[in-house]
Amino acid sequence: MNSRILRKAALAVALGACMGSMAPLAMAQSATGAVAGRAAAGDQLVLTSEQTGLSRTVTAGNDGSYRLSQLPVGNYRLQVLRDGQPVGAPVEVSVSLGGTTSVNLGSDGAVANLDTIEVVGSRVVNRVDVFSIETATNVNREEIGRLPVAPDLASVAMLAPGVIGGNSSLGGISFGGSSIAENSVYINGLNVTDFYRRQSFSSAPFAFFDQFQIKTGGYSVEFGRSTGGVINAVTRSGTNELKGGVEFTFEPEAFRSKADDHRFYDVDGAGNPVPVDYRSSRDERDLIKGNAWASGPLVRDKLFIFAMYEQQKVDSGYTLSSGASWNKGDANNGFWGAKLDWNINENHLLELLAFSDEAETDTTTYGYDWDGRERGALSGVSTSESGGKSGSLTWTGRFGENFVAKAMYGTNRSKSVVTSPSDEQCAQVIINSSYNAIYNDMGRPLVSCHPSSSASVVDHHDEREVGRLDFEWTLGDHLLRFGLDTETMTTDRTTFYPGPTAQRFTIYSYTPGAVLGNGATVPAGVTEVAMGRERRDGGVFDTDANAWYIEDNWSVTPNLLLNLGVRVDSLDYKTATGSSFIKLDDLVSPRIGFSWDVRGDGRTKLFGNAGRYYLPVNNIINYTFAGGLVDEYTYYVLEGWSPATNPVTGAAYMNPVLGAQIGRVDDDMNIGVGDLRQSVDRDLEAMYQDEFILGFQSMINQAWSWGVNATYRDMTHAVDDMRINALCGVRHGNLWPIANPGEKVTLWGTTDMGCAQDGWVTIDTSREGYMMAGSNQVIGYFKPERTYKGVEFQIDRAWDDKWAFNASYLWSKLSGNHEGPVNSDTNYGDTGMVQHWDHPANNQRYGDLFNDHRHQVKLRGSYRLNEQWLFGGTVTAMSGGPITAFGTSWPGEDSVASYTSEGSGGGTGWICVANCNAPNGERQYEYSPRGAFGRMPWIYDVGASVTWQLPVESTDLKVRLSVYNLLNDQEVINVRARYEKQPGDYRPTFGTGTRWQSPRYAQLLVTWNF
Repeated sequence: MNSRILRKAALAVALGACMGSMAPLAMAQSATGAVAGRAAAGDQLVLTSEQTGLSRTVTAGNDGSYRLSQLPVGNYRLQVLRDGQPVGAPVEVSVSLGGTTSVNLGSDGAVANLDTIEVVGSRVVNRVDVFSIETATNVNREEIGRLPVAPDLASVAMLAPGVIGGNSSLGGISFGGSSIAENSVYINGLNVTDFYRRQSFSSAPFAFFDQFQIKTGGYSVEFGRSTGGVINAVTRSGTNELKGGVEFTFEPEAFRSKADDHRFYDVDGAGNPVPVDYRSSRDERDLIKGNAWASGPLVRDKLFIFAMYEQQKVDSGYTLSSGASWNKGDANNGFWGAKLDWNINENHLLELLAFSDEAETDTTTYGYDWDGRERGALSGVSTSESGGKSGSLTWTGRFGENFVAKAMYGTNRSKSVVTSPSDEQCAQVIINSSYNAIYNDMGRPLVSCHPSSSASVVDHHDEREVGRLDFEWTLGDHLLRFGLDTETMTTDRTTFYPGPTAQRFTIYSYTPGAVLGNGATVPAGVTEVAMGRERRDGGVFDTDANAWYIEDNWSVTPNLLLNLGVRVDSLDYKTATGSSFIKLDDLVSPRIGFSWDVRGDGRTKLFGNAGRYYLPVNNIINYTFAGGLVDEYTYYVLEGWSPATNPVTGAAYMNPVLGAQIGRVDDDMNIGVGDLRQSVDRDLEAMYQDEFILGFQSMINQAWSWGVNATYRDMTHAVDDMRINALCGVRHGNLWPIANPGEKVTLWGTTDMGCAQDGWVTIDTSREGYMMAGSNQVIGYFKPERTYKGVEFQIDRAWDDKWAFNASYLWSKLSGNHEGPVNSDTNYGDTGMVQHWDHPANNQRYGDLFNDHRHQVKLRGSYRLNEQWLFGGTVTAMSGGPITAFGTSWPGEDSVASYTSEGSGGGTGWICVANCNAPNGERQYEYSPRGAFGRMPWIYDVGASVTWQLPVESTDLKVRLSVYNLLNDQEVINVRARYEKQPGDYRPTFGTGTRWQSPRYAQLLVTWNF
């Protein structure tokens, strides 16, 4: 087909792209799209895939409306049949991810209402989708190929307004003021979100994907368990045309600028300055990867395959911040993925997806002399493993012309394992202070071949098992969508000490006859004892998540669409023995939306939606609260020390020689799954957020469109651990239940805690539950609050084979006293167990939250100079986040926050300014609001790319050079928030940086498709 025919075909699609104002709203299943519109009543409409021959037929109803749903994304031909004969020429139709292509056809089979369509060059552009009530950004492989976008899903998501990177110490991205732990990611409809901490997800190379959709608000009831945003991606599929390609990516160290070093000064106990270094100027990284892919028919028009393999090698070297050690990383990993599509017949389709993102990195650690630039002796070797194998099987069936069913089963696996060769061979050995005299006489040698004396080995594997049923039923002006989904999320996590016996040894001096912890006495003549402790916790933990939803998309009038939906979730969290310890039932999420085609011509729309969104508890809670514990102590006679050689580093050390066992194994500390009635609020409710969006979009002309929308999000209900030390108004030991802070909490009280009798006790934690030290005043916690307000302006110029441009500006304000399930202020990332509710003072103040960036500007564009040269660029400008000071105490009470490190304990909004060494009642405090110390600087990030294409018509060979952070800005993006070490003892490092922008780097991409 020549270029003129192609342009005519694309124009035909464009003529119908903004039409169909009387067609029912199409909210397609997450990995598909739809075609809808009007034709002559009784006409048959046959939709045929250009790539696979898949064909669907529907008859226009009495009012002329028709709809074809659950279509794989791609290009189709739409042909009108009347009395079995074709009417007019076929119309070229493009189906995009999660959307509807609206095509209205006249009695002659041609597209109607040409004057209302936006046509840009030879491409269909539906800039104003009058059938959508959500805010979403769609991006395909072709657009990404014209822009300098880093090859990962997070970077694609950050093209959308309101999506930003979170705290760089934790990673992740933030949607519309949410924390990094509130998003969901889908690949071909399979949920691949990490459910242990909810801060990451499974992924695949860019060459494996076809289209991306970033949902930032107002999404359908089909999507749940998210209060942030959704990344929705579909992979490539095979077609009737045999194709293949290879791609090579190069990121040499020579293409990377050096990072800046930073030095700040703290003081020691004597007031002497102590340098605090952040050294990274010698860090280096070389990356090379290559992939090969092939696609085509196994059986023409029936069975298709797309398969890809990628090998990636990364060599890295970096120092710790202090510069005292050198780490050499080596990763040589392969990704494989495949998609199989089977058109069983006209009405039934079967899809199989499988991929593996398993990865392994070896790290070798040496000592390092920064000033001398010399690498020292080998000190350790470790291997980290991540990723896993995932896949799904999806069946789509059409029954009659108005009913479509879809079923999916899938699994998503991941792991997080760090091991060392020393783990199996070398136990950890600790010298107790009682043994110091002997140890000093020995010359204080190394006493273990393990590089750590405290870390445990963690063996962590996650698996999600997914089942879905989705249905669509067209009934006149109503499109009913309903379905079920179920997920079983299993965490298999165990921690234990390294060594051949999984024991950590502590060396003591004793006098004969002394009584040991197991009740045995030290034998006569024995003065040296080794205690071996085996501590193993964890288990296998399941969480069952089930939901049903129903949605009515109602064409109230030819120009007004109304979306009414409800989703009901239930969550069941299991202990290591399989019993339930948290049940959250009947989580009702109502959602309503509308889209009004203002003039009835598809050029201007007003839309809005309102809804409630729930966030589940994560499996880290199961592991932390509902696992068993083996904690056993065995005592041995220490018969001296033998010289040994570290099998990993070759260094000499002294190995303890164990003699006879003394007494029994003390297993008194072993516990099964404990009584959890004081660990979880009996009436716990899930965290939720309410959202409201109002927007307007309009075409300017055939190339340009613009829009504005306003978003309001309100989170007033949190789930976290909180300290309760006065359940019945009497001080007792600390309880740390998972609860709803600031709400009523029901826990098991006992007479030992000061309760009148054993039984359930309900308290309102906004008024009681915490007794202050000193005054013994009983107080409550401040209610959680997080409010996001945003106004977004966007203007877009569509690609016409010459140039394209998109610009957005977002003004937003994020305020409250609670970021969400993580705490970026102090870099604390144990989701759902942060320090927000460790003490009432921690959340006393309301104000600007960590992810509050008041102004965001995003620009992206591309320009084709000629058939050989293509240029692309991106610009992001974002105002800095607030700088907030955290104190350690507040009026009336001492030590409410840890002063040991940046990342431990909570923090208050009170700073002691006078009499700080006096009793608390005599101290003078100043209240420090959030953001009282200004803001971090604006962040600017400029990217540029240039693509050269071989000017040979039959050869698709491209070379692209992309430069990221072109200006090499290295502004600070995280600062130290601890203002005090102790009351009145100020930290000189407060407000100094801990993270900066990554320096400039470049990437060379060579692609050959055939």
